Amino acid sequence: LMSDALDAGAEDFKSDPEEENYEIITAPEDLNKVKEFLEKKKIPLNLAEVTLLPKNYIKLEGRDAEKMLKLMEALEEHDDVQNVYANFDIPDEIISKTE
Repeated sequence: LMSDALDAGAEDFKSDPEEENYEIITAPEDLNKVKEFLEKKKIPLNLAEVTLLPKNYIKLEGRDAEKMLKLMEALEEHDDVQNVYANFDIPDEIISKTE
């Protein structure tokens, strides 16, 4: 899969063995080309979309992390909001406490 994605024009390939999931990163203008290439190879796709990815991440801990997670949840639940993007890095322990 990785070589097929890179041959199609993907810039990066990430795998998540825990969730049996793969993330293929392309330039926005190459998305359809890579998607069509993988579909022709009969590789099923769960999602294909243009997403904003941060170049720098901000580490948040403690109260700041909790406040940011509450803000993100409120934004995601708002009817007028379609997508929410962020560049924070919060330790998994803090995320699991708030769930």
